[in-house]
Amino acid sequence: MTENPATGRLLHRSAVVCAELLVVAAALWVLARVLATLAVVVIPVALALLLAALLAPAVTWLARHHVPRALATAVVLVGGVAAVGAVLWFVVKTVVDSLPDLRTQLGGSYQELRGWLGSVGVRPEQLDQVATQAREWVAANQQSLATGAWNAFATLGSVLTGLALAIFVLVFVLYDGERIWRFLSLPFRGSARRRVDAAGKRAFHDLTAFMFALIIVSAVDAVGIGIGLWVTGVPLVVPLATLVFLGGFVPMIGAFVTGLLAALVALVAEGPFTALLVVLIVIAVQQLEGNVLEPMITSRAVRLHPVAVILAIAVGVQQAGVIGALLAVPALSTIRAITATLLETEQAPGPAC
Repeated sequence: MTENPATGRLLHRSAVVCAELLVVAAALWVLARVLATLAVVVIPVALALLLAALLAPAVTWLARHHVPRALATAVVLVGGVAAVGAVLWFVVKTVVDSLPDLRTQLGGSYQELRGWLGSVGVRPEQLDQVATQAREWVAANQQSLATGAWNAFATLGSVLTGLALAIFVLVFVLYDGERIWRFLSLPFRGSARRRVDAAGKRAFHDLTAFMFALIIVSAVDAVGIGIGLWVTGVPLVVPLATLVFLGGFVPMIGAFVTGLLAALVALVAEGPFTALLVVLIVIAVQQLEGNVLEPMITSRAVRLHPVAVILAIAVGVQQAGVIGALLAVPALSTIRAITATLLETEQAPGPAC
């Protein structure tokens, strides 16, 4: 029986493609293992690059207006830290000042919740039983909870080390990013260096676009949910909306989680019906953001299809939790920008860092 030449060529090509895919998969697996092993270094550097992409335009603008680069970097960093610190101080102080009133309202809201659940067929005794079991679980697991808290404090040194590394990298990328990039591209020569230089600048430009798109989407989440809280009479509207804005920097899940926190405050302060309204508002705003704004703004900014954005975030959450969700889209955008630039036959100069 003679073998069909076309079938043989097809099998040969399929075998070659499969072998190439296996090599790529093995390389990706090794890269993932290396990154996981060096997470204490990789994560701070990645966060520093994201912050640099956000702050670099301000530093560049000041430098173009004859402000020394070092002074421009210091002004932008100090201003950014002061702004974030002021926001966090305002949120924490407002919430702490409101705790006595919320604690007073908790008893009445609990009784209202019992009555509301009774109207939908849930016996109030069942709610009391759940609350009792929760208290008993906390009492029975005090030792393990304390151990977990101590373990968290035991990693404080690594957290501080990562923070110091992130700040160090951020400062020098903002101040001396051009020279650092020129040094990194030294191993390449001629047209290869030009292509690598264009790829890096294009990737950094896309990171900047991603961060500004994220700010817009987070602001829309905060305004939409904040208006809903104001209309329903929930207290702490401004600090809760601010938390939603900060949570929006974790794509897809951050604003939803902080929105549920607002629903919990609504449950304590205004009762179950208002809390249900707040949950519906959070879901509606998230649907608008996830199905309209996120694809329209973020996807265009990083030049990725909405499906690619959602899948990247899903994989990031599955592999690395919140950090994975935050870094997934920037990582995919960087890979896309570098690949697209290197595959182009003729390169246009990319935007400056």
